[in-house]
Amino acid sequence: MSSQPPYLRVAAGIRGRIESGELSPGDRVPSTRAIVRECGVAMATATKALAALRQEGLVRAVAGVGTVVATPSAAGPGAPPAPGSAAQGPTRDRIVRTAVVFADAEGLAALSMRRVGAELGLSTMALYRYVQGKGDLVQLMADAVYGERPLPAVQPADWRARFELGTRWLWEAHRRHAWMARAVASLTRPMPAPNAMAYTEWMLRAGADTGLSKRQVMHLHLTLFGHVQGLATATELEGQAVQDTGLSSEAWMARNETQFAALAATGAYPHLNSLGGSEGFELDLGQVFDFGLSRILDGTAVLMSKHSV
Repeated sequence: MSSQPPYLRVAAGIRGRIESGELSPGDRVPSTRAIVRECGVAMATATKALAALRQEGLVRAVAGVGTVVATPSAAGPGAPPAPGSAAQGPTRDRIVRTAVVFADAEGLAALSMRRVGAELGLSTMALYRYVQGKGDLVQLMADAVYGERPLPAVQPADWRARFELGTRWLWEAHRRHAWMARAVASLTRPMPAPNAMAYTEWMLRAGADTGLSKRQVMHLHLTLFGHVQGLATATELEGQAVQDTGLSSEAWMARNETQFAALAATGAYPHLNSLGGSEGFELDLGQVFDFGLSRILDGTAVLMSKHSV
């Protein structure tokens, strides 16, 4: 029995139909519901399979139509060459793209040189002609994510809008690729990577005319980066917990409801208990991100006002 994850087997089947010409550019590919019905897999598996094909540039979503086979022009800059072309060999870029798709679906812990090689039909040793090892591969993957959707060259006129744009850009990158939280976890050992360094340069330029010192602007950038990093790590850990236990956060809370109720009944946690009152509280990491970003920039505005006095 193949050790290949089910979503990769489904993706390979659709890829084969595209490469053979059975599905041409513009043709609709099977929907997630059709994949579930035809392949006997879960909806999540079908969704991952189509996401993998989109990441490769083989298919694209069209509003009101569904997912269709992409043309070379629709795939956009940096997309893989057309299937069957001589340029579609096992280049480093293709290895990195494949690893990104795998990590998106399975997580960074499951990524290995062997698994990437198997997906590309290569031996593990063949990959070492292009990357030095898993550490090098993860660094290339993270830098590829930084280069996916470049920030605008012309920044907003308002300093606050600049930092908000740059921070939300980073938050969205982490939301698209949960494994990024672990890949770029170290503030003290930054990556010598061009796209990641371009992001830092953009953020430092955002504060160049604020009246803050270069050290203060760098500290602001790192504070915002740490804010994103912390919440992205929580998101990544939640995804891993769902994968390990099969329980959503709601199901996990329901399973532990009796224990929480027993602790609440002791009266030792009045403020925690009050959260379940008329006001109510539901943890939403997106709202926590928005709250923290606003408060950090509020504090920066106060600091800037002291410099202007």
